[in-house]
Amino acid sequence: MNDMTTGVIEQPKAARVPSASKIWLTAIELTARIETLPGRLFADVIDDWARRQPDRVALVTDDASLDYDGLARRINRYARWARSVGVAKGDTVGLIMPNGIDYVAAWLGISRVGGVVTLLNTKLLGQSLAHCIDVAAPSHIIVAHDLAETLESAKPHLKTEAKIWTHGDARSERAIDVALAALDDAPLSPEEHGEVTINDRALLIYTSGTTGLPKAASISHRRILNWGFWFAGLTGATPQDRLYDCLPLFHSVGGIVAPCSMLAAGGAVVIADKFSASNFWPDVVRHDCTLFQYIGELCRYLLKAPPSEYENRHRLRLVCGNGLRGDIWEDFQTRFAIPRILEFYAATEGNFSLFNVEGQPGAIGRVPPLLAHRFPASLVKLDPDSGAPLRDEEGLCIACARGEAGEAVGRIGTADQGGGRFEGYTDAGETERKILRDVFAKGDAWFRTGDLMRLDGKGFFHFVDRIGDTFRWKGENVATSEVNDAVRDFAGVVDATTYGVSIPGADGRAGMSAIVVNEGFDIAALPAHLAQRLPAYARPVFVRLSHELDATETFKQKKADLAREGFDPGAITDPLFLLDPKTGAYVALTSEAYAQVVDGSVRL
Repeated sequence: MNDMTTGVIEQPKAARVPSASKIWLTAIELTARIETLPGRLFADVIDDWARRQPDRVALVTDDASLDYDGLARRINRYARWARSVGVAKGDTVGLIMPNGIDYVAAWLGISRVGGVVTLLNTKLLGQSLAHCIDVAAPSHIIVAHDLAETLESAKPHLKTEAKIWTHGDARSERAIDVALAALDDAPLSPEEHGEVTINDRALLIYTSGTTGLPKAASISHRRILNWGFWFAGLTGATPQDRLYDCLPLFHSVGGIVAPCSMLAAGGAVVIADKFSASNFWPDVVRHDCTLFQYIGELCRYLLKAPPSEYENRHRLRLVCGNGLRGDIWEDFQTRFAIPRILEFYAATEGNFSLFNVEGQPGAIGRVPPLLAHRFPASLVKLDPDSGAPLRDEEGLCIACARGEAGEAVGRIGTADQGGGRFEGYTDAGETERKILRDVFAKGDAWFRTGDLMRLDGKGFFHFVDRIGDTFRWKGENVATSEVNDAVRDFAGVVDATTYGVSIPGADGRAGMSAIVVNEGFDIAALPAHLAQRLPAYARPVFVRLSHELDATETFKQKKADLAREGFDPGAITDPLFLLDPKTGAYVALTSEAYAQVVDGSVRL
């Protein structure tokens, strides 16, 4: 154990890392059992651990903890609450809550009896939040007392009528805390369980994909079980492990992969309310964590942060995540004394994943050789102008050569047919748009990731970039159409187009809007307008005042030209503005400010 008071550190004994084949086999064995019991859900896994180790801690926050017995009981209360308010199999319940113990218990309990829980981004507000709620059409919404104003901002735009339940305020008119306290927490009877199987939908998780507004991806109970046990196997998780999770619980990695991998193994999940570079290492040490879940942006923040007295006093044996780029991999591992890094690639709605169990710096992984025939993945060439897949004389797609960038695709089917399941979205049209047909044989179907990758000589995939009208910033996908709508709705804006621009040393691309304005435009009032319409990560970092957006060019071509020009005031004659990270105002982007952004002096 680490003692932060005395400074006494008990170092872990050197552990022998299993071979890659052994790691793959362990994960395969754990997930193979899922199909044998189609009525067994993830909540049943919690029940099993509650019987075997009732007093072992399952979930931890700074101000509370819950053992396995307590978690099982709280899940049962949420399940009975869902039944008591008439949630039938397939009915949707919205969840707007911050990271915490009840977040996990709520979706596990409600989905256990057939409800579908939609995990709503707590950073959204107004029309953006209303869109996500309407897509799911929940009959009930559970909202944290502290986030009530967030939901209020969406109400003028909502088409869905839902009963609102408040969490964290027993005085409210419809307090779910009061309702839960009145319900039994004993094991559910067979009648209460109902006919729910691993094939049924459990969750809706939002993803921007590569185009348009957020889409609600369908997540089955099978998918949750697979994610949990697969990552438990890959990480070698045991009941003695503690995983630090500071990622949003409304995302698939922070909310499903991270907690379920530990809970599948009987370990503990330490849930932070959010990521904080200054609190990260003290938290990891104080809670005696042996693993943590990351995204690439988190790793960059930690590297840029001042040294912490705790950053080498941890007992970590492994870190797991996605987006750790090759340019910082070795610096990150060396500075923080990380024994092993498990990098992976997966999409919330995707049908295949890549895993770098060998710790190859910069690679996002490969399809395990043992599973290559069951989950085929490939890269196809794209037309550089249209972005459409190139086809040969027979009408089939053209596979990329080694080292050549192309869109990653995964064959759709089931494992025994040579393919992975694609469960799609709530919108059938959006689902069809993600399917590429007649790829390598007439009649076949493949899932389009929307990601450009290249394959190296060793069979490892490397991420190149996103394609389409979405760019990634601050660990979030930003839909340019949504930003455009918000900007165009501001007084004095005639037209707007939004795109991502690269900043040296930063993950993803920062948002930039080129806008045409008239005399009614007041840039000083623009930040307040955007704050009502967009989450912080989606608000343009740069604004360019253009005389016109050439209508003779296609929208995509024009954006490509603008993105290539970037935000250098020395090369662009149009007035440029920067969203000042300190004041929140748009200020003129001078050559001096540009240099500070480029060298990292100004952190966006």
